[in-house]
Amino acid sequence: MKSIPAQEQPPAPNATGVVIALAAGLVVLHVLTNGQYGFHRDELATLDDARHLAWGYVAYPPITPFFGRIQLELFGPSVRGVRFLSAMAQAIAVVLSGLMARELGGKRLAQIVAALAVAIAPVSLAAGALLQYVTFDYLWWVLTAYLIIRLLRTENPRLWLGIGAAIGLGMMTKYSMLFFVAGIVAGLLLTDARRYLKSSWLWAGVALSLLIFLPNLIWQIQQHFITLDFLKHIHARDIRWGRTKGFLPDQIYIAANLFTIPLWVAGLYFYFRKPEGKSFRMVGWMFVVPFVLFVIAKGRGYYMAPSYPMLLAAGAVVEERWLASMRSTRARAWRVATFGVLTVGGVLMAFFALPMTPVNSSLWNIAVKVNDDFREELGWPELVAEVARIRDTLPAGERDHVAILGANYGEAGAIDMYGAAYGLPKAISGVNSYWARGYGDPPPQTLIVLGLSHHYVDELFQSCELAGHTGNPYRVSNEESKDHPDIFICRNLRDPWPEFWKDFRYYG
Repeated sequence: MKSIPAQEQPPAPNATGVVIALAAGLVVLHVLTNGQYGFHRDELATLDDARHLAWGYVAYPPITPFFGRIQLELFGPSVRGVRFLSAMAQAIAVVLSGLMARELGGKRLAQIVAALAVAIAPVSLAAGALLQYVTFDYLWWVLTAYLIIRLLRTENPRLWLGIGAAIGLGMMTKYSMLFFVAGIVAGLLLTDARRYLKSSWLWAGVALSLLIFLPNLIWQIQQHFITLDFLKHIHARDIRWGRTKGFLPDQIYIAANLFTIPLWVAGLYFYFRKPEGKSFRMVGWMFVVPFVLFVIAKGRGYYMAPSYPMLLAAGAVVEERWLASMRSTRARAWRVATFGVLTVGGVLMAFFALPMTPVNSSLWNIAVKVNDDFREELGWPELVAEVARIRDTLPAGERDHVAILGANYGEAGAIDMYGAAYGLPKAISGVNSYWARGYGDPPPQTLIVLGLSHHYVDELFQSCELAGHTGNPYRVSNEESKDHPDIFICRNLRDPWPEFWKDFRYYG
């Protein structure tokens, strides 16, 4: 009987119900824990941009603020509500990972193991606990990988339209999608998948991705590609601060769970060495090429995290077939050990990735040594209350015309998030997209200034007085309380406002 080529075989038995249940449990876990602290400073900036919808922003493309706006409209300034779509995005990535294992020939065990391995990945867990572009970037990479794996199995060229759409959405979320695209192009050229270069569906997918990305490209042209300046500044800062030195170790500890190393190593072996992986070799290059490019470009370790699910899915298939060759008793013991190890890895990673431990407890002190982001989720409402108190000390005539200058986007975002309850004006700032919103008309004469040193404000204004301090009720040391705790009342800018504002633009 003539054998059926691997890519034409029907998919393996379905475990989608179990995988969906696992993903739903992940969403519930996020909903239960995501309100433990407050907004992170990055979230405050994103939510402020969400109130000023545009086709682009200095720090990122428009998708994440757009999702933030949806959640603000649905849930208001609720931490759990604002993070709901983040939790859903990671849950979908978990389901897609199980489906990837199925497309690769994995049966029930492989699908469940693949989904669980992705669910406990550090970046995936943390991405479900914050509104950030990393969250949705992760989803688009996983969706693209799933569609390409399905394309290679089914030989259905129409899937290039879905691939193009996923890439376009990825570019509208985070520009690092270009590194994944480089891997896709290399995979096409270096494997039998190059046959698709003759397909009109591939080029239709390319056109669709460009069409989706076009509004942001036009915005960048109008803004003289300002994001390139931003990215150069941030990249130079990361190198200067040593944030890129840990790229290789981060692949073990951050990009994927330490306990899933055997799975993703086996997955890479599957794509390049296993005979049954030959039809999917393109996917192996989709991992290797971005990895090499990020090493050359000195990227951050977590940039590679969205590429691991396609390895974990293949690794789960390899394990399942290996267990099938064992005696039933030994195979059963290995299955129990696999789920036991994944459970332990998940519990440990949840402790470090999810905002779930009481502040200043012994567990908190351990968690923040690994995940310092938790510190930056404290103190924002209190900061705004202190600014309102300072405003109320001003004479009545001056109080009605005061402006609030936040040096960083966390301070400005907090004023805009919580200030309305105190009747505070919107903040002004020179950082990122805030600068383009200006300083108001007429220009302010009195300002409450956050985030600048006493020496610097004395250089800028004719008179400044220390009026208060930032902090948090837990007395946790974070960027606000440690690096720039002083709040000033300043009057009479030394230079004319247009001249000052022209030079006040900066990135952060």
